[in-house]
Amino acid sequence: MKQYLPILKNSKLFSGVLESEIEAMLSCLNARLHTYKKGEYVFRQGSHIEDIMILAEGELLIQIDDYWGNRSIINRVDTGEMFGEAYLAPESGTILNDVVAFKDSTIIFFDVKKILTTCSSACRFHTMVMQNLFFAISEKNRKLVQKLGHMSKRTTREKLISYLSGQAKQQNSGHFSIPFNRQQLADFLSVDRSAMSNELSKMREEGLLEFHKNEFTLLL
Repeated sequence: MKQYLPILKNSKLFSGVLESEIEAMLSCLNARLHTYKKGEYVFRQGSHIEDIMILAEGELLIQIDDYWGNRSIINRVDTGEMFGEAYLAPESGTILNDVVAFKDSTIIFFDVKKILTTCSSACRFHTMVMQNLFFAISEKNRKLVQKLGHMSKRTTREKLISYLSGQAKQQNSGHFSIPFNRQQLADFLSVDRSAMSNELSKMREEGLLEFHKNEFTLLL
């Protein structure tokens, strides 16, 4: 697990904590390493989660399929990101979505109870980790509100404009890349892929934007 200390140091959970300090905390937080092949389920809808996880390597998709097999992508987890914190409370119930390895992935699991309870050694960095966890949950809530803003739009074009505008502002540039391929973007926005592709082509013909794969340029 030592090779992943730089990843942990740059994660939101361990922000401000040195690698040597993180290493000393790993046993205290009951850290465990698990690997998953591409396409393998990390969790399925209805599972119980008792850990907070950080993706040490790879890429995950948080998604849900309805009764008829229609898929919606709720979120994407990149290397260094934390997930599972939405189910911290005992009354949170089972997980509402599937978590799937989009690439071969390595995940570090941390015992929630160990994070929320000061250890017997009372390491001075424990309080910092709990504070980081609170801030990370706040940021996740902000991103959820942002996605709800995209989803509240009525048409495919309005959803695309809302999402792409948000990405341009976030990356502070009219030229940017998005973290989704076409199918993933359609699933994320809950729109039909063909209809979305047609709308993108129309927007390009109208001089609103240019794109190549996941690279976009918004035009004035």
